[in-house]
Amino acid sequence: MLRQRLWVTMLQGDRGPWLIFFLCLALLPLALPRIALSDEVQYYAYLRSVYFDHDLDFRNEYTHFAEAGLRVDDHAVANALLREDAVNPNPVTGLLRNVAPVGSAILWAPGFILADGWVILANLLGAEIARDGYSRPYILATCWMTALYSMLGLQLTYRLARRYVGDFAATLATLTVFLASPLLFYTTIAMPWSHANGFFLFALFLTIWLPGRGAERSLRTWIGLGLVAGLMVMTREQLGLLLIIPALEALAGYVGLVRTQAWRRVGRQLGQHLAFVATLVLAVTPQLLAYQILNGHPGPSSTVAGKLNWLSPRFFDTLFDPAHGAFLWAPVLLIGLFGLPRLARRDCGLAWMLLTGFLAQTYINGAFGTTWHLSGSFGFRRLIECTPIIVLGLALLIEDLRPRLGTWPLVLLAVLLVYWNVGLIAQWTFVRNADGFRRGLIWDGMLYYQFVEVPGQILGKVWALLFDRCRLMTNC
Repeated sequence: MLRQRLWVTMLQGDRGPWLIFFLCLALLPLALPRIALSDEVQYYAYLRSVYFDHDLDFRNEYTHFAEAGLRVDDHAVANALLREDAVNPNPVTGLLRNVAPVGSAILWAPGFILADGWVILANLLGAEIARDGYSRPYILATCWMTALYSMLGLQLTYRLARRYVGDFAATLATLTVFLASPLLFYTTIAMPWSHANGFFLFALFLTIWLPGRGAERSLRTWIGLGLVAGLMVMTREQLGLLLIIPALEALAGYVGLVRTQAWRRVGRQLGQHLAFVATLVLAVTPQLLAYQILNGHPGPSSTVAGKLNWLSPRFFDTLFDPAHGAFLWAPVLLIGLFGLPRLARRDCGLAWMLLTGFLAQTYINGAFGTTWHLSGSFGFRRLIECTPIIVLGLALLIEDLRPRLGTWPLVLLAVLLVYWNVGLIAQWTFVRNADGFRRGLIWDGMLYYQFVEVPGQILGKVWALLFDRCRLMTNC
């Protein structure tokens, strides 16, 4: 009876949430839950060190993962995290550098704690699992938490799209952007990174914020937004620039209230915004404390701050550079932005604010003068958190084009976009990694590799793809 009711609900209601859920579930056995790359180690080190050692001295964590890398002749973690120089260890605190923020560790903590409880129980029943924060249950729990947050972010993003379009457009847009962008890679292959977590938090922020458009939000809502915003900033500091979206709304609201001389409402709105800022500051306290302990001051390491050029000289390269541009790695991003004018027909202010948020993320990446290109990473990962913006635009574009083009041409275009991304993932991981593909797109022979080499090598390596994926991935 329960199963029958479930199927009736699926057939009568929206199918998008179910398709998203089952797709994420189907991808989980194909995922690669491991911690091997230097960024992954830095994110994870907070969680393991605070929980087991009750400190922020990461030398033992770095040494553990560096030794694991050296066993397979991979020196990347050792070189990145243990190599000493003028600022590592920090000359003030004596602690090794960690440039990762703490937000992901906070988000992963529930799964990590559950894994520790499971290890304790299993050992009481006779198992011999190391309760050290390094054994398999802890790694699996951490990586699966990333997959969970990605799935929740997709569900929230779908619901945001459903405010403006039907189930088909919202579902196709959400699944297409997920599968045709770097979000897929950082959900299933490079799992212990911060991007899927940041995507979820931004989707959650918009979910709380958007229903209040054109109305007066409650104090409780503003406090909730402050908490989520604080987590966003602690997960990836540059996500703080996405707060330009509510800031622009607030500015327009004040202008309107002043024009009508609604001074009482101005005071009430000011009080709510101050509550939001106070909650945000309180929420980022763990990050400020971590900075103080690690760096001797409540700010990021000079290694990070020294990269910034506030003129953002690489702004356009971020989007259009032939080897590294986001629109070439994932054309679905550009197509999704073309849908924002459709959103402007229904809510012009929202469309402009979302576009400004996307451009703000592009700006801050262009300001990283030495690392804007993200060589060594798959795709343009620093725009992953803008996924809800792209999905909204794409959903409205699909809704507008479906009556003219029909359903199947749109589905075919979505399949081609997804294949492009999956083909690039295959080239990056095991088809052309030796050719320097991890340092940027190589257009020479691109179509040949995408449509001939990729399918052939995938078929030839089915066993490894299903059961030995670690053999196909190395930290280069």
